[in-house]
Amino acid sequence: MKAGIITAAGKAPVYGDFNDPVASEGRELVTVSASALSQFSKSRSAGFHYSSSGKFPSVAGADGVGRMAAGQRVYFALPEAPYGALAEKTLVPSKHCIAVSDSLDDVTAAALANPGMSAWAALVERAQLQPAETVLVNGAAGTAGRIAVQLAKYLGAGKVIATGRNESELAELLSQGADAVIPFSLGPALPRGAKQYEQELIAEFARGIDIVIDYLWGESARTVVVAIAKAVEDAHPVRFVQVGGASREESIELPGAALRSSAIQLMGSGIKSLSFPKLLEAVKHVFDVALPAKLQIQTNTVPLSAIAENWGAPGKPRVVVTIP
Repeated sequence: MKAGIITAAGKAPVYGDFNDPVASEGRELVTVSASALSQFSKSRSAGFHYSSSGKFPSVAGADGVGRMAAGQRVYFALPEAPYGALAEKTLVPSKHCIAVSDSLDDVTAAALANPGMSAWAALVERAQLQPAETVLVNGAAGTAGRIAVQLAKYLGAGKVIATGRNESELAELLSQGADAVIPFSLGPALPRGAKQYEQELIAEFARGIDIVIDYLWGESARTVVVAIAKAVEDAHPVRFVQVGGASREESIELPGAALRSSAIQLMGSGIKSLSFPKLLEAVKHVFDVALPAKLQIQTNTVPLSAIAENWGAPGKPRVVVTIP
């Protein structure tokens, strides 16, 4: 069968032939129709994610949409190594498949699953969002952040604050659920950037903040924590949920005083912080609300044969590989 094959850790996939998978007890043979190139899928395929199998050569792709042998259309995740989603066929544990509603086409379902799951899991399972609460999405200009803004509003947040580096893209979110936007510029060349961001956050937080969904980590996340400590009233709990590391800053200097002088609750959201069945359940919920919530996600479809040249494409619009 044709597949996107990774020959060694850290390598981009190449288009070629790979042995066909064979169905076995507890594992479904899925004919794949679409698979999105999420950051999770790419890092796991390349062997960088903690859930990677480390087996090479292997087929790239962590999740996708396809049909089981009996004809049922499903979303699937974490195929059995060395098989992956970027192939004509894959082998998936039966419990890793959920049905896809006819109201969602293959491309939309594949594109929406990963960012939707991360947003739903963070908002509902980890932060336990309550009606009328105020939510800040740090890194809202990214694909997952955009979905988090839309879902937070649909799920009843009273106010949604969107932050990020791209001012024009943040402005677009004002029509997709954001009530306020805070652009920022950070880095060694902008020594005042963090202080300016902190001051704008403090002005917002003085009016109340309940939940932070963080897709960036790094300097922006540290600034948010410091602003919470300075602005939020005594003993008011703020649930800070760390979801992604788009800043590529894995470690930050977190002042102990910011924790001692606030009721902030730090937690993560992702594989192992939630059970895998819970994560699949989150995908199902997102599929169920995609139409009533009017979830919007930009996509760019490419054929499997073009996987090598599209592997390094930016996350927006979300690249979806179609098969065949």
